[in-house]
Amino acid sequence: MALPVPSPIHLLRSHSSAVSTLFISTDNERIYSGDSAGQAVVTSTRSLRPLASWKANTDSLLGVEEWGSQIITHGRDNKLNVWARPEEFASIRQGPATLSGLSTPTICYSMDVNSLNYCRFSLLVPAGGSAQEGLLAVPNLVESALADIWSLPSRQRLHAAIGDPLDTSATAFSDGRSGTKSGIVMSMHLFYSVSSAPSSSTSAKELRLLCAYEDGSVVLRKRTAPENEQTVEGRGWEVVWKSKLHVESVMAMAVSSDCTFALTVSADHLVGRYDLLKTQEEASKSTRAGTAFKTKHPGNGAVAIRSDGRVCAIGGWDGKVRLYSTKTLKLLGTLVNHKQGCQAVMFASHINHVPLCGDLREDDSSGDEDEITLEEKYTRNRWLIAGSTDAKVSIWALMNFEKTST
Repeated sequence: MALPVPSPIHLLRSHSSAVSTLFISTDNERIYSGDSAGQAVVTSTRSLRPLASWKANTDSLLGVEEWGSQIITHGRDNKLNVWARPEEFASIRQGPATLSGLSTPTICYSMDVNSLNYCRFSLLVPAGGSAQEGLLAVPNLVESALADIWSLPSRQRLHAAIGDPLDTSATAFSDGRSGTKSGIVMSMHLFYSVSSAPSSSTSAKELRLLCAYEDGSVVLRKRTAPENEQTVEGRGWEVVWKSKLHVESVMAMAVSSDCTFALTVSADHLVGRYDLLKTQEEASKSTRAGTAFKTKHPGNGAVAIRSDGRVCAIGGWDGKVRLYSTKTLKLLGTLVNHKQGCQAVMFASHINHVPLCGDLREDDSSGDEDEITLEEKYTRNRWLIAGSTDAKVSIWALMNFEKTST
């Protein structure tokens, strides 16, 4: 039996176009939202008022993400922009009530990218590296069925045309188009997988790229080329496994924070669950890398996994957000508010220990008006944020699912 669920604790109405992407900062202090007109808005989670609103791209935003002292926005205008995050973000608590007179981030640099599909970027920040150095995965500049990996901030392309460039055989799709067998990349995730061998160390890290495709398949690849060697035409990359669970295009994919499993949703009623620890040998045997779970609700466009990996949220084209156990895909509850489709969902960071940010102590009696209580911080840990084509962002404070999601 599904559990009772709350009403949203707040609705953000800072957008005038369909909300297409969401992100929340790792300290749970700022909500980033982007819409189909290219407008980006940053909202304080303390005051629930906007800190910034600006035209980040000239077309619909595919992704927005806070990265240290910078902000990345990725639009369908074939541009990926990197912005400097205003210092005022760290000090503004109450913020203005309107969108006028807000701080506007300044552009640091831009990149030309291929945004003919709906695939947003994937950012990987290596552990122990500089706060403003990272690897960026995006669709290939020419062929949307392939992927490129770039180094930031140098904007050097390290790996070009990852995939199967030799697979040029035409396949007819239901809408009359023809293209590669898998179709275009719909979603991707770049991550490091550390070897499970006893002698494993940081040098044993494998760079991996998980791609979901138009034909409903998901492919996991690993880099076999030396770490500092540039690759072209897909060389230096090897397929670990391929799994095709959906009968329709993958509309969204989410990877657990520990990179052990992934979930996909589609126009169909299936949810795909994939084991990212499965080896090539295991996947080639009877044990498959992916498992399809049947639900009663077709038409899904967004999925997110809570940072503890126990609960996932799936945004439906019917405007509802459904909560499931990631292990059994048992329905835990349904959030009902939006009248139009949910295109983005995001969990707040789940922090188990206090202080959650800053150096607030339970017995702190300094009286600083900027401080928030421990109860407020714990409540914010349980937030789920949803963005809809009705131009609204809903914030939900979820109950504790610990006893029901194991």
